[in-house]
Parts: sequence; structure tokens; C-alpha cells
Amino acid sequence: MTAALQNYHARMQRVLEHIDRHLDEDLDLDALSSVAAYSKYHFYRQFMATFGLSVHRYIQLARMKRASYRLAYRDTESVTDIAMDAGYDAPDAFARAFRQRFGQSPSSFRKSPDWEPWQAAFGPLDNARSMLMPKSFTAADVMIRDVPSTRVAIMEHRGDPATLGATIQRFIAWRKASGLPPKISPTFNVWRSERHPASSADYSNDLCVGTDQPIEARGEAIKVGEIPGGRCAVLRVVGNTDNLEPAALYLYRDWLPASGEETRDFPLYCQRLSFFPEVPEHEAVAEVFLPLK
Repeated sequence: MTAALQNYHARMQRVLEHIDRHLDEDLDLDALSSVAAYSKYHFYRQFMATFGLSVHRYIQLARMKRASYRLAYRDTESVTDIAMDAGYDAPDAFARAFRQRFGQSPSSFRKSPDWEPWQAAFGPLDNARSMLMPKSFTAADVMIRDVPSTRVAIMEHRGDPATLGATIQRFIAWRKASGLPPKISPTFNVWRSERHPASSADYSNDLCVGTDQPIEARGEAIKVGEIPGGRCAVLRVVGNTDNLEPAALYLYRDWLPASGEETRDFPLYCQRLSFFPEVPEHEAVAEVFLPLK
């Protein structure tokens, strides 16, 4: 990549990060073209040419993605507040736009989200972000760390990954009722299958919260387990932590064969250190752990 192209990408990257940080504000063309340091008369065409959608459409999708996360996972926030933060003057306008995009009203989505149309709706946004946010890693990004064992409460997700969002909803509700918030109780995912197995029925993901407290099921299928201690290769990922497959691929395909290390008999897992929408999406942080002998 030439220096000129790197500079161009860096300027466009600044725009995406500015949008992420200021979704509640007036993101007009003058402000965004200034962030990119391009003329406003050309910036909107440059954005469309780079990302495949207009800057207005990108902002709409980014705001709607945050709104849908808050509806699904933050049940203490009112639909009115979520609508206002998404840039709508009234809840009914937000409801019409939400239904048009996802086929559900905001209140219906909050109660029982249909995740397949949700995933499809954000394809253009995810594609746009991936154009300037490719996950590339080097051996210098990987640390070998001695990790202590952690007792965890586990909610298992087994089956179609498209329904993982519903399991996450139940997991969040359960840990909230159990007094195990992310600020004081670490959050883990243990992947016991591929991200996209040949049969979706074979998908397996454990949602875990670390705790030494007595664990009450509260009507859920909660198990008590342990993430064992030992040596791990650790790779930190910042931004777009919904998809940690590039980090896993790097560890298995590139780092592990060159390292001379051997894996231990425990699956790949991650710890989620900060979460969207509490932080802008490009600031979410997760660490991926590859257990080693």
C-alpha cells in the first residue's frame, strides 16, 4: 500500500471513529468533511466510493445498531430515550423506521428479537467498517501469560448461532438478577465449536461470568465450571469485537506453527473487557486466549 493510500485510509478511518463517538450529536457534512480534511463538495462522493453507501445511510445504520443493542440488552432504558438518541424527534417515527428495517416494533424486538433480519439489515454497515478495519496481527501482538484458574457460572448456547442473541439476553438478565455486573465480575466466552460449523446445530458457545459467590440458577440452566489456569497465548482485539474469528485464525494459522508451542486440552476462549454500546464500537476490547502446554 502506498503512503498516499495509507494517508487516505487514515483520514477516512478518523471519520468513522468520529461518527462512533458522536452518534448523539449533529453529524452534518461540514463537520465530517472537516474531520477528513476534504472539501465538503467532494467528501460525500469519496465516502460513497470508499464504503459503498452514503454517509447519511452509514450514520442511520450506526445509530440504529446502537439503538437495537440498547433495546435488546438494556431493559432499563426507555424506548423514548433510545429513539431520541437515535436521532428521531418522536417515538412513533422511530418505531416506523425500526419496523421497516427489522419487521418488528421496538417493543416487540425488546421482548423477543428476530435476529436473522437484524443481521441482514446491518450487512452494509459491517461491510463498510471492514474495508478500513481489517484485523491484521503480528507476533509482537501476542503475549504468553500465566493465567490463574477462574470459577465461572455458565449459560450454554447450543445450536443455530443466529439465535445467540436470545441467549445473550437471558444471560444478561440472569447475571443482573444475581448481582454479577461486568464491572466487578469478568465476562468470558468459551468456543467449543467452529464459528460456522457444517451444521448450525453443532454450534457451541459457553457464556460465562467469573464469580466466587454461591450461584443460584433462578430458573435458568446455569452450570458451575472453571476456566483452568495455565500458560496461554493472549491476543488483544480492539474494535469490532462481535467477530473475533480473524484473531483466532491468526493464532492458529500463523502464530502457533511459528511459535513451536503446543496447545493444551481446553478450547479457545475470550474475555470481554469493554462492551458496545457502553463504549463506541471501535473502542470495545476483548482478549483471545489460546491455552498452551
